[in-house]
Amino acid sequence: MIIRHVVAFACSLAFGLYMVPVMIRAAKKLRMLDRPDGKIKVQKSPVPYFGGIAVFVAFISSLALVYPFGEQLLWFLLGTTLLLFVGLIDDFNALTPLQKLSGQIVATACFLKGGFALKSRFFSDYINVFASGFWILSVVNAFNLVDVMDGLSTTLAIVSAGSFLVISIILKQFALSLLLTVFIGALFAFLVFNKPPAKIYLGDAGSLFVGGFIAATPLLFRWTQVLNIYEALPNFARGSLFFETAVSAMVPILIVGIPLLEVAALIVIRKSKGLPFYSGSPHHFACYLREKNWSEKKVLFFTFFISSFLSGFAILFMFGIIPFKILTPGVLLALGVFIKVVYL
Repeated sequence: MIIRHVVAFACSLAFGLYMVPVMIRAAKKLRMLDRPDGKIKVQKSPVPYFGGIAVFVAFISSLALVYPFGEQLLWFLLGTTLLLFVGLIDDFNALTPLQKLSGQIVATACFLKGGFALKSRFFSDYINVFASGFWILSVVNAFNLVDVMDGLSTTLAIVSAGSFLVISIILKQFALSLLLTVFIGALFAFLVFNKPPAKIYLGDAGSLFVGGFIAATPLLFRWTQVLNIYEALPNFARGSLFFETAVSAMVPILIVGIPLLEVAALIVIRKSKGLPFYSGSPHHFACYLREKNWSEKKVLFFTFFISSFLSGFAILFMFGIIPFKILTPGVLLALGVFIKVVYL
């Protein structure tokens, strides 16, 4: 099994390192370039799109070699592929926000049809499906919105996927860990070219695909049935299905915490300024840090550290290593530091 994972990572990494330069040339030939605007897009020169296609091709090619095919994988691929194409069409500036959201909803329906939904015993099946759909749409758009700086969305995706990989290995869910290994290999290959100064961007195609993958992954776990999380629950929550469900939901939320915090902050800031949520504006946390004369590498390091801290605390809590009374102040401290550094 170890050899299989190593081979999967190596294949995905190799495919990615080959595909990214190919897509750079293709994007330049088709003039699919992200041009500076002096607001959000502050790169020195136009940067090619199509990075998401390179990640997707490396991922699919490696899956064909190392991963067993199944019905659930089919629905997973349908959902992520549809998100890729929705984003690709949007990269050509051919979609309105409503059309883009409609495409995301259809992709979400593919995930739900394939069984990518909560299995909470506290809520009804209808509420589980609705909550799962809301989760998928939120995470997909979170990674789309956070992709405003060289390497940022890719780095956050690696942290999230790596955290889910650790969980899947500990739980001995090796089919899922293999899927995550292939995905991480493709992301690492892309990061070689996407780190500052970026030679290629994910584009909407890539950020939607990456967001869809990260959103669907935790829905493959049976959080309230297979984990040791209840050993770390506070006394008032023990035996309560509601609290067990709520606290167990904290684990995937914390693992994807920074992208979700980006969404929440943008909603608040844009609403306070009278702007529609979906309109582009330089109110992303990366933009605030750059205004404070932070280098892109410093922003990446800071974001990586906070995201890894939240994910690490979530995993330690999940397996009963730290109790709820330590998790709560630790998470609040990390979020407080992030908010103070970025917005104050």
